[in-house]
Amino acid sequence: MTVAAAAGLVALLLPASAGQRSIVNFSDEEVGADSKAMPGVVGIWRIETEGDNKVLAVDGRQWKEGQTSAGLADKARALYGERYAEFLDRVQAYAYFPYAVFERTPDFRDGEISVRFEGISGRIDQGAGILFNLKPNGDYLTIRANPLENNLVLWRFEKGKRSSVTWVKNTPTSTHEWHDLKVRIAGTKVEGYVDGKLYLQDTLPEPVTGRVGLWSKADSHVYFDDFTVTPAG
Repeated sequence: MTVAAAAGLVALLLPASAGQRSIVNFSDEEVGADSKAMPGVVGIWRIETEGDNKVLAVDGRQWKEGQTSAGLADKARALYGERYAEFLDRVQAYAYFPYAVFERTPDFRDGEISVRFEGISGRIDQGAGILFNLKPNGDYLTIRANPLENNLVLWRFEKGKRSSVTWVKNTPTSTHEWHDLKVRIAGTKVEGYVDGKLYLQDTLPEPVTGRVGLWSKADSHVYFDDFTVTPAG
């Protein structure tokens, strides 16, 4: 890594102040490149355009099972320092599920995370999810919508295995239209919203801590924009 690149990475890793809202709309990113604000860890993520607007896209059309992103080891070191090897081991176990990590929030606990998304294509899935509670060992939670299924699911990824926590049907999110997805967290309480409507509620066994980001699955081609993190208080 060059000195300039290392300096830029350090700047990206500086945490936002407590209670300060962070918004990423990708307008200053380079088209065709990995996002600087939210680099991909698993799968193919890059900046694309829709009209005059820049978006972050996960492109599962080129998806291959077990495919991690370019430069994964360096990204893991930047995220978790000496624990990067442990993180890498768990990432490989979850390589069916693409995700990208938001650099500026190293430890999200209470508050809201939201994003706008548009399902473009995908025969297996068009998964659009918010990743949270990402641990140094690679375990995490995600709440995801899917235009192919019109449901909202809270998933847990733990010790290399995926399990559903809460599953809600009849949450309409049509393909080729923009929708809003939001998760609200207060201690162990989790709420999931689609287009401003509360659909999902659950109580976790322990409070949320860790990194946050975006999540998808398999052959999904999905656009994301206006990723917003609003810590409580």
